[in-house]
Parts: sequence; C-alpha cells; structure tokens
Amino acid sequence: MAPSGDETWFDDARGKRVAAALIAWYDRHHRELPWRIPPRDLAAGLRADPYRVWLSEIMLQQTTVEAVKPYFLKFVERWPTVSDLAHADSDDIMKAWAGLGYYSRARNLKACAEVIETTCGGGFPDTEAGLLSLPGIGPYTAAAIAAIAFDRPAAVVDGNVERVFTRLAAIATPLTKAKSAIKDLVALSVPTDRPGDFAQATMDLGATICTPRRPKCLMCPVNDECLALRQGDPEHYPVKAAKAEKPLRRGAAFVAIHDGAIFLRKREAKGLLGGMAEVPSTGWNSRTDGELVPTAAPFAANWENSGSISHVFTHFALELTVFRAEIAEMPAENGGWWARLEDIHTEALPTVMKKAIEAAIPGSTKARRQGKSR
Repeated sequence: MAPSGDETWFDDARGKRVAAALIAWYDRHHRELPWRIPPRDLAAGLRADPYRVWLSEIMLQQTTVEAVKPYFLKFVERWPTVSDLAHADSDDIMKAWAGLGYYSRARNLKACAEVIETTCGGGFPDTEAGLLSLPGIGPYTAAAIAAIAFDRPAAVVDGNVERVFTRLAAIATPLTKAKSAIKDLVALSVPTDRPGDFAQATMDLGATICTPRRPKCLMCPVNDECLALRQGDPEHYPVKAAKAEKPLRRGAAFVAIHDGAIFLRKREAKGLLGGMAEVPSTGWNSRTDGELVPTAAPFAANWENSGSISHVFTHFALELTVFRAEIAEMPAENGGWWARLEDIHTEALPTVMKKAIEAAIPGSTKARRQGKSR
C-alpha cells in the first residue's frame, strides 16, 4: 500500500529512475527555445552561453515563454554580450524592457552586467555561491545558470518543477510551506552527468505534460513513479494556501495632449515602476491612495474625465481615474517631454500607463500595435 502522501514516498532509487526517464524523454521531446542549446548540439560539444541563460531566466520570472521570446531576441540582437549590456544606456534598457513588467528586473540587469564587467573580468562565476553574489540573482536563478551553463549538480526549482515534484510525492503540505521539502527531492534526483538537461527536462514536463489543469498523465514519462496519479487526483497538487484578498488602491492619471503628442515624465529611480516613463499621476502606492480630483494635476488645464482603468500588481490592485486635456503649451517648470503618438512604442511605458493613454485616446495604442505588426 502506498503511503498517504508526502515526501517519504520519494527515495534515492526513485529519484534516479525519475532522472533517467526525464532525460530520455527530453532528448526526444525538448522544446526548441532561442536561449537553449538542444541535447544534440551539447553532445557535439557546444556549450550554453551563461549570458543567454541568465538573460532568459531573468526575463522568464513571472512571465510566459511565448511573451519572452521576442524580447529576448531583441535584447541579444542589440546587446549580444554581457559587456555590451554593461555599457548600454539605462534608459535604452528600460525602453527595451517595457511591457515585460516587474521593472526592478531590468534595473538589476544593468547593475549585474556592470558588476560582471568590472569585478568578474567580464565572465559569469561558475558556482551557485558566486552567482548569488551578483545583483538581482537569487537562489533559483543561480541554480539555473550553474546547472545549465556550467553543468553544476544544482537543484533548479521553478513553478513547473514544484508542480511535478509535489505530484510525484503527493506532498499535502501547502506549497508556501513545502518549498524546502520539494528542493530536497529535486536535489535527490539531480544526475551528476547532465544536470542542466535534467533541469530543463523537468521544466518542459511541467510546461507541456504535467500542466496545472488536465495534465496529460498517459503521455508522462514518469507516470509509474507518480503517487498523485496512483491516488487518482493529480490536479489536487500542488496544494495552495488560501489567498489573501489584495487591497485596492486608487489614484488619478493625467493625459495632456498637444499637437499629436502626449506629455510624459520619468518616475523616480527607486520604488514601484522605478525609472519608467509615465503620464503624470498622483502619489498612489501599495500602501496609500493618491488624490482623485483634477485639481491634483501637475499643471492647470481644462481636465475632462475619461473614465477609469484597473491594473493588478503583485501585492495590490489599482484603479486610476483618467483625465484628459488638450493644451496649447506646457509650462517649462513642469519638466518631462512630449512623445508623439506614433512613437509612443519607443517609450519605457509600463502597461498601466498604456491603459491610461488608451482610456484618454481610444484606439491609440491598438492602432500602434497593429501598425507595428505588419
């Protein structure tokens, strides 16, 4: 009789069987990704570029593979090496990042590249400990780079890997409290000969077979080792703790229009959306509301209400009342700059600000996207 469901179901022998089956499956069914060296090329002696591994892993945090692909290709075309990125203009990096979200990642990219250039001789450290010393690189990213780029037997655990291993061992502990146990099981399974391929195989399995809903268990190469499948309810795992309701914050945004251009300014370098472009907005954040009335605008104008937009951040939801005004001239003391609508895609605007512009000028951002895609 199988145990009721925890990591005790998983031992060293089972870990070795899981690793062998996953790597054999990966050799046949791996995803072709622009930052990845496929198994056939690794066997021929090619090695993964730690710069490309690092860049892709930073981009993939909280973002889907399909969303990341065009951004990644644009970055490596413009900045082919970590040295190129270290010498890039910070505003250009933020503009290239716009739309990916979690903008502190872009700021950390620049900081990390500079440290690698100035203190690491232009090359990435080849150990988890060395990688962890770099700005913006946490335990997951350090393990991923160490395993994929340097063949270190590191336990790489992202959301896909968590789902695979909580199902293999039917871990009943809520995910927030089970992370240490999951990492121990992954570490038990990591092979010494192909740790990078094992990490990518487990990620691919979670992304394509062991999916959150309707997992394709009949196609799974490790279904014989899966306790959740034996119990008959793989979708029950991973067990998630009840989510606390996100607080709702409110504020106002002001879209000033002059001769086909919109007034923008740069947010402070630190804090939420730091260093990004914005239409002027009141002082909302994750803890407090901003003012909601047109008199809170940074300059006097005939402000008209254009409705409201909603946006969800990691820790709070935001509702912005959007005001629009056609103005003849901007007072010089207000700073900022004018961006023409047809060039708005070149600005480092976060999604929430694009929503505000769309509310004030319906069809403007959609027309821009359609024109760019042709």
